[in-house]
Amino acid sequence: MTQAKQRCLTVDQIGYPLNAKKSVISAGKSGTFEVIHSVTGKPVFQGETGPLQPDEAAGTAVCSGDFSALAEPGSYYVSLGDEISAPFVIADNPYKELHQGLLKAFYLFRCGCDLSEEYAGPWSHAACHLADGTVYDDSEVKLNSTGGWHDAGDYGQYTGPGAKAVADLLLAFELNPQAFRSPLPIPETDGITPDVLHECRYELEWLFKMQDDRTGGAFHKLTTKQFPALNVMPEDDLADLYFLPVSATATGCLAGVMAMASRVYRPFDEVFADRCLEAAKRAWQWLLDHPEVPGFKNPQDIGTGEYGDEQDLDERYWAAAELFRTTGDETYHTHFKALAAQQFPKYELGWADMGGYGTFAYLLQDSAKGDNALLNWLKDGLLEEADKLAAICTADGYGISLTSADYIWGSNMVVMNRAMLLLIAYHLSGNDKYEAMALDHIHYLMGRNPLDISYVTGYGDRPVMHPHHRPSVGDSVADPVPGLVAGGPNRGLNDDCMMEHLQGKAPAECFIDDELSYAGNEVTIYWNSPAVFVVSHFVK
Repeated sequence: MTQAKQRCLTVDQIGYPLNAKKSVISAGKSGTFEVIHSVTGKPVFQGETGPLQPDEAAGTAVCSGDFSALAEPGSYYVSLGDEISAPFVIADNPYKELHQGLLKAFYLFRCGCDLSEEYAGPWSHAACHLADGTVYDDSEVKLNSTGGWHDAGDYGQYTGPGAKAVADLLLAFELNPQAFRSPLPIPETDGITPDVLHECRYELEWLFKMQDDRTGGAFHKLTTKQFPALNVMPEDDLADLYFLPVSATATGCLAGVMAMASRVYRPFDEVFADRCLEAAKRAWQWLLDHPEVPGFKNPQDIGTGEYGDEQDLDERYWAAAELFRTTGDETYHTHFKALAAQQFPKYELGWADMGGYGTFAYLLQDSAKGDNALLNWLKDGLLEEADKLAAICTADGYGISLTSADYIWGSNMVVMNRAMLLLIAYHLSGNDKYEAMALDHIHYLMGRNPLDISYVTGYGDRPVMHPHHRPSVGDSVADPVPGLVAGGPNRGLNDDCMMEHLQGKAPAECFIDDELSYAGNEVTIYWNSPAVFVVSHFVK
């Protein structure tokens, strides 16, 4: 695939808030730079870059030029010698449209309903996956399976990753409600309940169906036995659907997200909130009844995403925290304190390590409800983790919290998850450095990176155009479905396309915008969701 020449000067291709720090990153060239007004063509700012410094992840020397003093709204680009950057804006509220697009993507991920042209534009398609699903370990049982979001570039649906995505969106709404005032719009838009809650409810209604009525446990996933071809549209994927067996990790995630939803939705719909809480309690009881459960493994004839996870302490910890925060019942508090004493990651936010959500739930509640010693211990640990990330940011040429080893499959999720943690640290401490560093992570995602690419389809001067995403490949629309976060550089080169084209590249350059690159250029709901959270903090 032919790709455009990379620019040596990289910027956030969306723009910069008026009063925030603003900088351009230059690879391989230092000196005097100018900021040029895009309309008049006249320089409005001149500065000097710092000295070039080697950047291991980028595989080259880089420097930055600061133009924070420029706080005049407008459209600009940067020049240094014969190099120019992408255009960008300086504005009071530059990320509003990006935020809307990242959130609207969840509507475009919907399964089981018509995506009408009114709301989906040229990416409309007919309802899909309408047949009942078969319970894998009891083929006589058929269950309604419609609704929810497709997980990724395929059409599978997974309880744990879906719960993570909903949790990110609900946290974003809880902490930054101002960002969700404008309608998207979507079919449910009513001017009363924020659209983010309408959209999350679409997934939550599906998650109810993933709870086994017989036991209260949660089915691990709902998929066909194998993935369809890459050009198959969702309504043409007619293979049989299966509810794969109950797992402890899925059940813990369902308990956590339903308890959280009960709290968030109560001011808007008490009946729905009660239903969520009942589901959470039933799932929690299943966890109590099944203290030792092996991790989920795909049956031999299933080839869809496994999302295997041997460790379920983190999901149980999250469930206990949310149930305690929502109900105030000391029984859940007792379980949470016992789980907190166990050894597992308590500040991670990935689908396999959900402990961070339990920690956030405990720290963000009314402190009078918690145990002071435990609150202080968890807060100190979170701030220590944030300081570790801050040290990585300071050493990194692009200002983000990834070391060379962190450019893994889904590295952009790691980028956004870590920015989430920095923003929670800011919320709890008031330390401005965490907020500023989180903003640098948005700049990276939106183009201020070694490849000079916006990792969000449809946004920026040079966005991803060929994601590994079946509707984007299978439809007749030239542009991909917009608002999707690509997985990002992956030094593991875990697919044939990457192996063929990216041998010898530096970690942060191990990315190719090719639909065949599922290990770098796929999209998922749980890569979009932390991006929504982070961007929402900076939307007025």
